[in-house]
Amino acid sequence: MFTSWVVFIALVVVLVLFIAGFYNRLVALRNRVDNAWSQIDVQLKRRYDLIPNLVETVKGYAAHEKDVFEKVTEARSRAVAAGGVAEQAAAENQLTQTLRSLFAVVENYPELKANQNFLLLQEELSGTESKIAYARQFYNDSVLKYHTAIQSFPGNIFAGMFGFGERQYFEAEPESRGPVKVEF
Repeated sequence: MFTSWVVFIALVVVLVLFIAGFYNRLVALRNRVDNAWSQIDVQLKRRYDLIPNLVETVKGYAAHEKDVFEKVTEARSRAVAAGGVAEQAAAENQLTQTLRSLFAVVENYPELKANQNFLLLQEELSGTESKIAYARQFYNDSVLKYHTAIQSFPGNIFAGMFGFGERQYFEAEPESRGPVKVEF
């Protein structure tokens, strides 16, 4: 009788430890996803801080390109105000499109392309874009690991019991997946 109680208590302890370990793993994965999103936020903030300086530099050379500057400014404002992964992705894709149009305007001004301040800002923005791409990839990788943990057995049972829900991937808009259109 005593032995059966010891075995029963040992099984309960092992079960509790297993559940606690699995719960802690899910918490760690969820926190990694949140951290990855924060890293995207940091890089986007850096990007948002660079854009007004870039626009002001270009304005000095191409004052009659007012429409382009307004679109970049509006896209930046929408991106700063965006909330959630899907809205942020859409706003970022729009901002990227308007920045491309800004750089297309720059091609018409050789003296601007030689301006040291512009070149530094362009290099900073290019580096930031690379960091954003890496942060997005890391975020999506973290979401993948998290989804795998909450969708596979026995994680799906514990995820449902403890309220671990799915997260959205950071996805590009369909237009950005197509070929780049180059005009001369």
